[in-house]
Amino acid sequence: MPAAQDPLLRLDDVSLAFGSLHLLDHASLQVEPGERVCIVGRNGAGKSSLLRLVRGQALPDSGRVWVRPGARIAALAQDIDDIADQDVASVVAGGLPEIAALLSEWHRVTQAYGERPEDDSLARRMGQLQGSLDAADGWHVEQRVDEVLSHLQLDGAARYATLSGGWRRRALLGRALVARPELLLLDEPTNHLDIAAIEWLEAFLGGYAGALLFVSHDRRFVDAVATRIVDLDRGALTSWPGSFSLYTERKAELLRNEAKLNAEFDKRLAQEEVWIRKGVEARRTRNEGRVRALFAMREERRDRVERVGRASFSVQQAADSAQLVFEAEDAAVDFGEQSIFHGLTTRIVRGDRIGIVGPNGAGKSTLLKLILGDLEPTRGTVRRGARLQVAYYDQQRAQLDLAASVMHNINERSDHVLIGGESRHLSGYLREFLFRPDQLHTPAGALSGGERNRLLLARLFAQPANLLVMDEPTNDLDMDTLDLLQERIAEFNGTLLLVSHDRHFLDSVVTNLLVLEGPGSRVLDFVGGYSDWATWRDARDVRAAVPAPAATAAPATAATTTAASPRRKRSFNEQRELAELPARLEVLEERKAALTARMAEPGFYDRPRDDVAADMAVLARLEADIDAAFARWAELEGP
Repeated sequence: MPAAQDPLLRLDDVSLAFGSLHLLDHASLQVEPGERVCIVGRNGAGKSSLLRLVRGQALPDSGRVWVRPGARIAALAQDIDDIADQDVASVVAGGLPEIAALLSEWHRVTQAYGERPEDDSLARRMGQLQGSLDAADGWHVEQRVDEVLSHLQLDGAARYATLSGGWRRRALLGRALVARPELLLLDEPTNHLDIAAIEWLEAFLGGYAGALLFVSHDRRFVDAVATRIVDLDRGALTSWPGSFSLYTERKAELLRNEAKLNAEFDKRLAQEEVWIRKGVEARRTRNEGRVRALFAMREERRDRVERVGRASFSVQQAADSAQLVFEAEDAAVDFGEQSIFHGLTTRIVRGDRIGIVGPNGAGKSTLLKLILGDLEPTRGTVRRGARLQVAYYDQQRAQLDLAASVMHNINERSDHVLIGGESRHLSGYLREFLFRPDQLHTPAGALSGGERNRLLLARLFAQPANLLVMDEPTNDLDMDTLDLLQERIAEFNGTLLLVSHDRHFLDSVVTNLLVLEGPGSRVLDFVGGYSDWATWRDARDVRAAVPAPAATAAPATAATTTAASPRRKRSFNEQRELAELPARLEVLEERKAALTARMAEPGFYDRPRDDVAADMAVLARLEADIDAAFARWAELEGP
């Protein structure tokens, strides 16, 4: 049998702390070739610091970070604005700095040798450079750059500064891939990308031959890409094979068990503390062992690392608005001769939950401004309702004063804020958004991206509202905070306008969509969430690709095609298959639930590796069968 291949990366007993904050506490991790590993954890848990350790940009306080000798590592940075203006080909070629330096020196030395052929040192250096360039395949840099540009559908002559956020991210991905890394590091790769770009990235990474180690808060993206979840919690790294959905179930069970054990321990400790205070009995010789055990329990309790509390904010409800919030009839917005969008016909009433989706640059923010009255239509008519109290979440965070303190960004005139008709101290209010008392006087500009987002939420929810407008609220928020935000929006009785690229978040909170498919497009009013829209869109595109019969009736509009299309007549076998599908799905779901319960039991992963792998394969087949059954159901019931 061939020898087992060494891992690409191994962290052995690694510790890393910033002051009293232990980001990694004797943590270990191993990444094998071809794995796609997602690091998840709270904001500030140390995920980005872990990636910096792997890249060699930081050193651990103790322990060892080992990378297979000769293995190439490349990273896609989270910040996309720190590159000087260049053409895209130069940005991509920047991923080969060592080869670029060798080529530059080669040209310089060969020119000098042409002028001084008698200089033996120049000849020796030319030989060394040639060997290095041969080993690194450095003579084909332009070919490698062209291959990456073609693969990522990038225009090498385009100026980087003129690109949208999504195309910049794609150029930076090319910069990382041109080095042909065995391990690719990605830090929040979906930030600043629209949904089309995220779906493209998912498909690309699904076929990527190298290993991935990435950080992401996008559940749908993680489920599509990751083969393993690694949880970073209170300095410890815990590996969870399988999907993110399975991880969340098992992690919740683990936390429930931990809370139960801690409560039992604390109860025993309290009982022992009562006993020791009795004094006389505790000093008897035969009880010295019990005294020592109490001291050990005290030490264990002091060493316990408590899980950071969950944010606990809520949305302040204002008095109801009028029943009509916004109405448009064939409205359009142009800037000069450029059409932003047209054909907007919709009616938004109190309590509606509207998602606005479309690629970057399609006009989503312009559509928000039209609805809110910040601009008027170029053509068509609009009506806006009365008694609107708007709370606006701005994706650019322009509402934050970065020079002012955390406290003053909520209320610059007082250390109290009025919440629900009651005066509350800012320290207590901000604690609900996970800000410590020592952070109250910290300038907002010194906060991390996630902390700035939480501060903006604190500012937003300090004001009563009956119209909640949220423009890309999910960037940089950890999954726990996203879950809570989702819950609070669901409890909100007013009207919601949400612009987001997070498909899971959209599906969870909106009931209708306004869809812009590109600059200058018609705005489609669609009933349903993002997954409903994607299914309808894909079916529409398939129908559009099939040549139409020579004589057809007048086509229906895009917004009414689904309702207007007649259903085809099902065959007898299809009718029987459709009738049997619910029972089949019930059996599959029961088998999946039973297997999932077994996998959550203590000791499941202590069994032989082949047995665990076999159960994981069965789970994967069950999930695939369930997805296929639902897809077939939709196909049989569809037009």
